[in-house]
Formats: sequence, structure tokens, C-alpha cells
Amino acid sequence: MMTRVKICGITQLEDAQTAIEAGASALGFVFYKPSPRYVEPSVAQSIIQQLPPFVTTTALVVNHDAQSVNAIIDQVKPDLLQFHGDEDNAFCAQFNRPFIKALRMKEGEDIAALCLQYPDARAILLDSYVKGVPGGTGAAFNWQLIPKQLRSSIILAGGLDADNVACAIDQVGPFALDVSGGVERDKGVKCHQQIKRFMQAVQKQDLVA
Repeated sequence: MMTRVKICGITQLEDAQTAIEAGASALGFVFYKPSPRYVEPSVAQSIIQQLPPFVTTTALVVNHDAQSVNAIIDQVKPDLLQFHGDEDNAFCAQFNRPFIKALRMKEGEDIAALCLQYPDARAILLDSYVKGVPGGTGAAFNWQLIPKQLRSSIILAGGLDADNVACAIDQVGPFALDVSGGVERDKGVKCHQQIKRFMQAVQKQDLVA
């Protein structure tokens, strides 16, 4: 099965176009202002309006109130919402948009039980836990902590790059991958060569699998 890839933290049209040309099936736009990958909704709107069809656009939010989420939806019109904070299922489900919920992996955390708390989520994204950082840490976590029954359905994030992504696919076999820092030359600015290397590594591993 093809492993789908979302390139997250898009702030420039050129980066979005390169990701799509390389084979990414989704793009992520970060609307969390403390993040170095934050993008103004007007900029994201402009980028999205210039994208080809069949590319899933994702709005990443962190503990936003409902009014702020609705304002982003109205302006940006993303296909998918991605919640990276302490939002519960009811909050995430109220916007009439498919959503994914990010959970941060901690030692001793019952991830299977946490996943059950989000029955309306289209998917669960597993990311690295770093205290005070809701995502985009650039650090990988111990993939063996992922319950085996969940591996084929989750979105794997956290410290992925062209050098370890084949191993991630081999060990976890996730439904999809989410990468941001691993394909950057500066925070919020993608390295086009790294995007191409990452996607080539994914495609090569898919052929082997």
C-alpha cells in the first residue's frame, strides 16, 4: 500500500508546489502563532487558491477557541482540521469538517485508550512529546511504543527525515507520514532537495514493502 505523506509547515507557494510535484498528497498550514512555522491566514488562503486539485489542505490549530477556528475555516477553507492541543472530541467535531487529532507519545501513556476518546477523528497523528512544545519538535520517539493494532491506521510524525523514513515505514507501516522540520533549510522554509529526497525514500520503501 502507498504510504501517504503530508508536508507540514508550508509558508510559501514554491514550497507547496515542490511538495506536490515530489508526490506529497497533503499540505499542512500552521495557525499557531508561537510556532516559527506560523502562516497568516491570508497567505495560506492565497497559496491554497493556486494549488492543483486532489491535494488535501490541512489547518493546524492548538487550543484555539471555536470563534478562531471558524474564522480560519471561513477564510482559508481547508479540507481538514488538525488539532494539536488539549481539545476533546466534542470540540473537534463541532466544525463540520473532517479532523485528525494529534497525540504526543509519552512513556507509560495508554495510547490505545487515548485514541478511543476521539471516535469522530478521521485519523490519529502520533508525535513526539517535548514539554511545552505542541508539535514540530524535530525529535523522534520510540516507535515500539505504538500498539501494534494501531500502526496501520495512524499518521506518524516526529523527527522524520530522508535518512530515517524508510526505517519508520518498515518498523511501523503507518497509513501516512507527517514531516515538517526534516525537510527544512530554515524553520518555516523548506529545502526543496530534502523534500525530493524524503519522497524518493518513501516511494522506494513502498516498492520494497
